[in-house]
Amino acid sequence: MKTLAIKYLKAKIEDLEIFYRESGPADAPVVLLLHGFPTSSHMYRNLIPLLNSKYHVIAPDLPGFGYSDAPAHTDFNYTFDNLTKYIQGLIGYLKLERFAIQVFDYGAPVGYRLALANPDKITGIITQNGNAYEEGLSDGWNPIQKYWADHSEENRNNLRGMTTLETTKWQYFAGVTDIALIAPESYSLDQYFLDRDGNVEIQLDLFKYYSSNVALYPAFHAYFKKYQPALLAVWGDKDPFFLPQGAEAFKKDLPNATVKLYDTGHFALETHVNEIGEEILTFLNGLPE
Repeated sequence: MKTLAIKYLKAKIEDLEIFYRESGPADAPVVLLLHGFPTSSHMYRNLIPLLNSKYHVIAPDLPGFGYSDAPAHTDFNYTFDNLTKYIQGLIGYLKLERFAIQVFDYGAPVGYRLALANPDKITGIITQNGNAYEEGLSDGWNPIQKYWADHSEENRNNLRGMTTLETTKWQYFAGVTDIALIAPESYSLDQYFLDRDGNVEIQLDLFKYYSSNVALYPAFHAYFKKYQPALLAVWGDKDPFFLPQGAEAFKKDLPNATVKLYDTGHFALETHVNEIGEEILTFLNGLPE
C-alpha cells in the first residue's frame, strides 16, 4: 500500500502561528484531530497514516502546545474559549465546510465548543477519552477542583507537580499492561515543551479555567440531544482521569452512540492504535459527506 506524505505546516491565525499536520487527498472527507494535555498533534503520528488514504486529515497544535506559538501567560488569555477561537480561525483559513472531529482530553472541550458553533459543519464525532459528563471525572481531578474553588497561590503551586517528567510518564504508563509499547519520544517530546520557559504557568492557567468546560456540560448535552450527531467513543478504560462511565454516559443523549472500551490507559493510541484505527475507519465510512 502506498504511504502518503504528511505535511508539517503553519498558518497565521490572527496574531499567532498555528502549526498543523495535513495529509490525504484534498477532495476527500475531512477529519480534524484535536489533541490534549500535555501533548500535541504528535500523539496522532501513528493514526494519521491509517486514515489518510481515504480522508483529508488535519491535526493542529493548540496555542501553547507543540509547535504552535506559546505567548507568555501574562500576554495571552489561556482559556478554552480562546483556544477554540484560534482553531475556529484555522477552520476558516483552511475553508473547511464539512468535517468530522476526533477529540481527546483538552481537545474535547475545544471540539465540543466547535460543534456548538458549527452544528451544520460536523459530520460526526470521535471521542477518545474526551469527557463531557461529570460521572467521567475521577478523583484525580480533586486537586484541580480545589484550585477551581479557590485560586490561591498555594492551590496553584500544589499543581506544579503535574508538569514534571515523573507525572508525564505516569500519565502514559498508568493502566498500561505492557509499557514497552509506549514510545519514549511521546512523553519526552511532551516534557520538552512543558519545560520551555514560562510553559508551566500556561498549564496552570488552563488547569484553573478547565472549570469552564464542566460548566458547559449541559450545553454540550443539549447539542447532542438536538442534533444527534453520529458519535464513536473509543476509551482506555484504565484512564486515571476520565473514567469509562464518561464514555457510557454519551448514550444518555445519543442512544445510537457506539462505545468501545480498551484495556489501556489515558493515551490509548500509544498501545491500541491499530484496533482503534479500524474502529474509526468503520465509523467514518458510515458518515454522510
